[in-house]
Amino acid sequence: MTRSRFVEFSHSSLYLSVFDDKLFGTAKTRQSLAHTRAMASLSMPFSATFCGFTRSKKNPACAFSSFDSSWISMASSIKSSLGSSKSAFMRHGFVLQASTFTGFFSKARSFGVYARAATEKTVHDFTVKDIDGKDVPLNKFKGKALLIVNVASRCGLTSSNYSELSHIYEKYKPQGFEILAFPCNQFGGQEPGSNPEIKQFACTRFKAEFPIFDKVDVNGPNTAPVYQFLKSSAGGFLGDLIKWNFEKFLVDKNGKVVERYPPTTSPFQIEKDIQKLLTA
Repeated sequence: MTRSRFVEFSHSSLYLSVFDDKLFGTAKTRQSLAHTRAMASLSMPFSATFCGFTRSKKNPACAFSSFDSSWISMASSIKSSLGSSKSAFMRHGFVLQASTFTGFFSKARSFGVYARAATEKTVHDFTVKDIDGKDVPLNKFKGKALLIVNVASRCGLTSSNYSELSHIYEKYKPQGFEILAFPCNQFGGQEPGSNPEIKQFACTRFKAEFPIFDKVDVNGPNTAPVYQFLKSSAGGFLGDLIKWNFEKFLVDKNGKVVERYPPTTSPFQIEKDIQKLLTA
């Protein structure tokens, strides 16, 4: 019987628990269960093929030894923000899925417009506020490929993501590419600053020239309308919830979501998909 491995964070250690497929029945049932579990923990289907183990207090034989650098940064960020409780997971429903070694995430579909987007609505139908509080109709980006990202200034993924985002923005902007960055403080309180502070941080430290918008909620009852649209257009494998800082949505020139990437996918890993949109 096939087994699925789930990685969970506690406040003291990273540990591995194993669940038997037989116990959970159908794939649909397991998916529903995993989504429920997400409200209290970090759950991640992990391929046993790539499990290198070290020791931990919870499971002396089971922990990780061979992560990529982005996962380590993310793990450190999560653990430091949680302190001695799992409340952040309960509030935000943090879920991560993984089944490949290089990206830790499997794509459930080939590159293209998400089938779930049954509505004719597009990103261009929304108006948002920029970092200075001014209304910005997103239809100004018609005809351009967009990468929409929820950003944070104090995350373990901040430095690498901001640096790579700035690089690809400079490289592809002349070809009709834009990055739309939305600060969010919902994940570990890692974007606590005011809008002026966020702007100064991004533009001074990382020379970010792409548009930065007003701080928003991306999960919960106060979710920004544009993020409600993005999530409904491209749900994650274990549900629609945004998982952590720096989750990414790639949008085509017509305002349709064509791909969704988990937080540990670096901007450089998205370049080929960006190129496809720009040459389409």
